[in-house]
Amino acid sequence: MSTRRYRVVHTSTYAYTGPISASHNEIRMTPLTEEHQVTLESRLRIRPLTWSHTYKDYWGTSVTALETAGLHESLELEAISTVECSDADRPQPDTSWEELRSEETRDRCWEWLSVRTRTALPDDLLAWFSEQVEGLDPVAAVARAVDLIHEHLAYEAGVTVATTNAAEAWEAHKGVCQDFVHITLGVLRHLGVPARYVSGYLTPDSDAPVGEAIVGESHAWVEWFGGAWLGIDPTNLRAVGVDHIVVARGRDYDDVAPFTGVYLGDEEGELSVEVTVTRLS
Repeated sequence: MSTRRYRVVHTSTYAYTGPISASHNEIRMTPLTEEHQVTLESRLRIRPLTWSHTYKDYWGTSVTALETAGLHESLELEAISTVECSDADRPQPDTSWEELRSEETRDRCWEWLSVRTRTALPDDLLAWFSEQVEGLDPVAAVARAVDLIHEHLAYEAGVTVATTNAAEAWEAHKGVCQDFVHITLGVLRHLGVPARYVSGYLTPDSDAPVGEAIVGESHAWVEWFGGAWLGIDPTNLRAVGVDHIVVARGRDYDDVAPFTGVYLGDEEGELSVEVTVTRLS
């Protein structure tokens, strides 16, 4: 069994080209507490702030809604969390096509099987994926599909943007973790495998010395249903473990975006993000 404790500091700064009069935003930056992950401490620092309200959304994510009223030229958000992750008793895949195609599974997981604009792929491409996994059981089919996606798509920042969908990323042959996840979701759902988008943080160096803060990153991966929910990281072609910290789940990026909102004013805005991760034990 492996257990790791981390401190994550996620700083987002939205700077405007001039003063604006008000902004309304939602942030999803608080890690979840669940079976293999416990958030021991979490706090938000928001400057400037008029009021805020924290709630759980439909998918179980902690969301802070906030308003800043009055003239301001920037909005600074800092989320500081201490999280303990464990790989003890993580579930193993145990399912069949019959179970996945049963009325009970399809009814329970229909949201994780639905076609979305973000995850839609051309029919001919989906037919090709079906041919590539023909005759394989669900576990092997998922692994084969993820391998093919990883072979086709190269990781490269700056090629795609937050609004890029799966079909556009596939055509570009390049993308970031969000694009790997959207394509994987589109393929798995087409095959009849329930799958969901997971956002959070990835520790870039699991062997980093205790107490040393290193540059981390926001990350995204996939959970698919194989008798239980199982994590797979298509960007890095690896299973999800103690180096992955879960913040939010949803059907695609639109359900889990860390920072969304609107503001009143004619000025332009630019978002900058910094994440640091410190291994505590």
